[in-house]
Amino acid sequence: GAVGCLERIKNPISVARKVMENSKHVMLVGNGAYEFAVAQGFKPMDLLTDNARKQWLKWKESSGGNWIKEIQENHDTVGIIALDSKRRISGGVSTSGLAWKIHGRVGDSPIIGAGLYVDGEVGGAASTGVGEANMRIVGSHIVVEAMRNGKSPQEACEEAIQRAIKMHLRVIKKDSSFQLAYIALNLNGEVGAAAIRPGFQYAVYKDGVNKLINSKFLYTG
Repeated sequence: GAVGCLERIKNPISVARKVMENSKHVMLVGNGAYEFAVAQGFKPMDLLTDNARKQWLKWKESSGGNWIKEIQENHDTVGIIALDSKRRISGGVSTSGLAWKIHGRVGDSPIIGAGLYVDGEVGGAASTGVGEANMRIVGSHIVVEAMRNGKSPQEACEEAIQRAIKMHLRVIKKDSSFQLAYIALNLNGEVGAAAIRPGFQYAVYKDGVNKLINSKFLYTG
């Protein structure tokens, strides 16, 4: 289940689960997603903070509303892949979305196969970074299919990152903030992660212990 362009609902990932459990659909967006959320008992609320409004007004005044020139990758995305003692795997991704985006822009987080992909017979993968780059290669699906074909989660994440680098190399060379990263988990509990550039960290929780790990990065240009 997935939702996109959902406004005034505090926990959209919970609405996405309701789409999966209580509808025949895979994805709902915009007003339809909002109406579904309300029908499922979610309470609308004003989520715009004073600080966010001030930042938006400052950007609007300085940029003149020029999205193309002034847009930057400013977001918070969280992705989780979980495996229980019965080898049942699940995953979820939620994001604030890209700051100052054009109204109607949908990122990779709700796109199944891009922001998230889970197969109960193989494993799961999730992504963060430049959503448009990830959607062009449907990266999380690449990761899971690579694991299906025998690669470890680490090898699978690296395969997807290499694909992204190959497709976006010219932009990567020009834009030092261009980043994309994947995490993966298979049914044996093996974990992997890879990113284009240094700086991506991921957490692993196992046997009551949390570990924060620096991801391997592949671009060194």
